[in-house]
Amino acid sequence: METRFLGNSGFKVPVLSLGTATFGGKAEGFGNTGVAEATRLVDICLEAGLTMFDSADGYSGGAAEEILGQAIKGRRDRVLISTKATFRTGPNPNDVGSSRFHLIRAVETSLRRLGTDHIDLFQLHAFDARTPLEETLSTLDDLVRSGKIRYLGCSNFSGWHLMKSLAVAERHGWVRYVAHQAYYSVVSREYEWELMPLALDQGVGCVVWSPLGWGRLTGKIRRGQPLPEGSRLRDQGTVDAGPPISDAHLYTVVDALEAVAQELGKTVPQVALNWLLQRPTVSTLIIGARTEEQLRQNLGAVGWSLAPEHVARLEQASAQPKTYPYWHQAGFKERNPFPTA
Repeated sequence: METRFLGNSGFKVPVLSLGTATFGGKAEGFGNTGVAEATRLVDICLEAGLTMFDSADGYSGGAAEEILGQAIKGRRDRVLISTKATFRTGPNPNDVGSSRFHLIRAVETSLRRLGTDHIDLFQLHAFDARTPLEETLSTLDDLVRSGKIRYLGCSNFSGWHLMKSLAVAERHGWVRYVAHQAYYSVVSREYEWELMPLALDQGVGCVVWSPLGWGRLTGKIRRGQPLPEGSRLRDQGTVDAGPPISDAHLYTVVDALEAVAQELGKTVPQVALNWLLQRPTVSTLIIGARTEEQLRQNLGAVGWSLAPEHVARLEQASAQPKTYPYWHQAGFKERNPFPTA
């Protein structure tokens, strides 16, 4: 499997990573993968060259990390572990956020669950506006220098959150973020408006979460047809927790994906994932799988590339109205061109 540098670091990651939100079964709508199933999924991934596995302390109350730790037991040297913290993990006042207290405890707890002495990529799961950046970033710097973390990233930051964090880290000589785990898909392209240009300018690699648009680009959702049995989109709570996408926009994109997929002899999700792999700043896509069949299908997204005309067709179908100031900037392409690698 192809590997890419993560941002401007010297750290290489596979272009596909396996997400573990389905591990544990306590996150409604995502899955209930146990140790035996998880071990089998890891086996398939390693056979295909997919070596990075993404988790978080909040997935299934920590059970996802525990299951991942058991699934990779005895082969830690063959895998890369990515995990996250910031969201609430308990009832106490300090069981949330990016304070020194919470982050040190979160990292130590994750290390125990995962059965390892270091985390390859540790990311803040969200921005914490209640904790001074100096406290957060100095703590992360200490954790890197102690050997418990190799590389740092963040997730779900706005442009100014990320830029200010990078500036503070640089001012103090602390370790910088080399990754931003962000929502991005052919059906939701807001990442391109500000976060992509920022990432190019500052050397931050994109770790894409939900590259299939919150389960909408699995190939099972079609215009004029009911949602398939077993779709997590049947749960209104799951829908409300995800990105808002109008049916009209969704079906326009799905129709274009289906047309390209038929021409190439590929599936809708394979085309959607391959499109992302050709976008600037993208280092790796976090794919999810509740079954071996789903995993093998997603693995089929690599090893080939969409032709420029297919990319252009999908870009045209998935274009979205921009909010201010992005629509204004788009009118001056001579000075504000679309980002290129």
